[in-house]
Amino acid sequence: MPIHVLSALSAILLFLSATQEELYKAVDFSKEHEFTAGIEGPSVARDGSLYVMNLKNEGTVGRVKPDGTVELFVELPKGSIGNGSRFQSDGSMLVADYTGHNVLRLDMKTKAVSVWAHESRMNQPNDIAIMKNDTVFASDPNWSNSTGNLWRISPAGKVSLVEEKMGTTNGIEVSPDNRYLYVNESIQLKVWRYRLSAEGNLNHKQLIAEFPDFGLDGMRCDAQGNLYITRYGKGTMVKLSPEGKLLKEIQLKGKNPTNIAFGGKDGKTVFVTMQDRGMIEKFQVE
Repeated sequence: MPIHVLSALSAILLFLSATQEELYKAVDFSKEHEFTAGIEGPSVARDGSLYVMNLKNEGTVGRVKPDGTVELFVELPKGSIGNGSRFQSDGSMLVADYTGHNVLRLDMKTKAVSVWAHESRMNQPNDIAIMKNDTVFASDPNWSNSTGNLWRISPAGKVSLVEEKMGTTNGIEVSPDNRYLYVNESIQLKVWRYRLSAEGNLNHKQLIAEFPDFGLDGMRCDAQGNLYITRYGKGTMVKLSPEGKLLKEIQLKGKNPTNIAFGGKDGKTVFVTMQDRGMIEKFQVE
């Protein structure tokens, strides 16, 4: 083979190798301590904009530009503090307001905030997941008692209790095919999977993963249904198969990741909110 062909081939292999090495490598996306220790609820809108809770002050929603700079998008009603967030099919943002026992609805055009669902029996709506038909599930931890509940909210905003007296329910996610609901328990370090009907009914609860140490927080599925879970206190994220098999553990720069969202131009960027750094880290996936 001619030398110039070998040289070109070597260059291509080196490029592919370097590109591959960049996958799953955490880097800083925003500046440190622009967000409070309550940094949470990252979600990506249809236009690719990233929104994150608690910019500079509790009770705010920040918008993060593609270059990592941040700006205030909206202030929530007085006394409300956002945690998890998701987008409805019409483009409206839902925010779990854990201090007000609400799920708030935010009109992204007018920035008007309204109460979409309220349930005084909730400990604190923490994280939320949403089906394609706009049915929402909310985790509801009681940190002092190490217990938690699971709630379902209809597309019309009607709240119903699905399961009570669980462990400390926190991260929650619907699989991309809407066949499964995943719920983790932060203190018990367990990950549960439910079979999910088209109407949002749950059955066949199954323990698919359990960890020996550290904490569990927010989680999301990728397009193949693999589950990414933040390991609070360990400074990593685990990637599990839909059946709970450990596929990879990703090292982060900070120690206390709270939640994640997929985004970027091709949907292959994972944004991670970091409590101890008050900022967002990111890494690429395949």
